[in-house]
Amino acid sequence: MYFPAIETESLHLVNISQKHTNFIFKHFSNNKVCEYLYDEEDLENYDQALALVEWFSKPEEKGYNRWVMESKDLGGVPIGTCGFHLWDRQNRMAEIGYDLFPDYWGKGLMKEALVACINSGFQQMNLNRIHAYVAVENQRSSALLKRLGFTCEGIFRDKHYYQGHYYDHYTYSLLRREW
Repeated sequence: MYFPAIETESLHLVNISQKHTNFIFKHFSNNKVCEYLYDEEDLENYDQALALVEWFSKPEEKGYNRWVMESKDLGGVPIGTCGFHLWDRQNRMAEIGYDLFPDYWGKGLMKEALVACINSGFQQMNLNRIHAYVAVENQRSSALLKRLGFTCEGIFRDKHYYQGHYYDHYTYSLLRREW
């Protein structure tokens, strides 16, 4: 199994399912959550949330996933997501993505989730390289990746065209041997 449920000290990471649709709508329609997510428009209606949940369904078949981060302290309340995209099995690399509801920023929860996610990527998916793209304005995300040992490889210029503008992104990587 490539994308098993994961338990950490404070979180359960579970694959997204229809039971998370209300959370996904609330989460990805929040301006603060989506502030630097230039690859997609904020969700505007429940049907879009349903489509996103469907997109991430059956991760074992599709080869990409999104875990919903459920807080143990809050009785399983969803607080964010993380997972892998663009899995290149031949070259053993994938892109990691993540987001957290603003009420939980600065508490170490995303770092905790990403440590588990990265471990799973190297162990379950047999990755050699995990990469991430971060909008250059998103200093918190860049700082988190650096704390986790990621290396900034440079700037991917004009990576996303969003709402009439191009946005540059830092590109980060973490290799198995560095973890």
